[in-house]
Amino acid sequence: MKLKKLISVAAAAVLSAAMFTGCGSKAPENTVFSIDDLNGKKIGVQLGTVGDTYASDVEGATVERYNKGADAVQALKQGKIDAVIIDLQPATVFVSQNSDSLTILDDKYPDENYAIAIKKDNGELTQQINDALAQLESNGTLEQIKSNWIGDEAGQHPYTSPEGIQYDGTIVMATNAEFPPYESMSGEDVVGFDADMMKAVCDILGKDLKIDNMEFDSIIAAVQTGKADVGVAGMTVTEDRLENVNFSDPYTTATQVIIVRK
Repeated sequence: MKLKKLISVAAAAVLSAAMFTGCGSKAPENTVFSIDDLNGKKIGVQLGTVGDTYASDVEGATVERYNKGADAVQALKQGKIDAVIIDLQPATVFVSQNSDSLTILDDKYPDENYAIAIKKDNGELTQQINDALAQLESNGTLEQIKSNWIGDEAGQHPYTSPEGIQYDGTIVMATNAEFPPYESMSGEDVVGFDADMMKAVCDILGKDLKIDNMEFDSIIAAVQTGKADVGVAGMTVTEDRLENVNFSDPYTTATQVIIVRK
């Protein structure tokens, strides 16, 4: 009985392994080599982003929307979709983590401006933030923060608040911490280019910074309703968004790219 049971267990293990191998079959070969090849394809995007807008305009395409860019990338790896449209810097991070299976096409979309979303009737805060951004630009702090998160010097220039600041009040920043290197989670903290940039702005204004992590498509509503003072999440200035919120002056530029399987 023991021998029969052992054989039965071994046979079940072999069957299970065979089934697992079948489920993990190789993803289909890539068929997207340019923007024009997106026609009629399944495109993954993060819900509510500019990538979502571009994908929605592709003729005959099926748009699969995900709450996280990483989920769209995982679906691409699994062969569930044909491509992902997403901002260049997050794309670079995701592809570096999957360099054996994914790549970024040379085709890029036009440059776009990232800015800080602010409630429409809060012109005073908009002006204060614009003045702070101008100061950070002129003294090199903004470029230092950017280089600490993007490029060959990443990690070499961490931002630290100047000593002696007297804080009075708090600015609440709504974000979606699924967008490295602009914002992501490190333990329980939101970190990234946007978090450091906004901390530097708050230091100039003498305000504490509180970061509220939420779904990307909830950020504009949070600013509109006053749940948050600002929305900062690698957010592109678009005509549709300008109908609902004001935007600060741009603090950096970005572009959308296409990730495909190798």
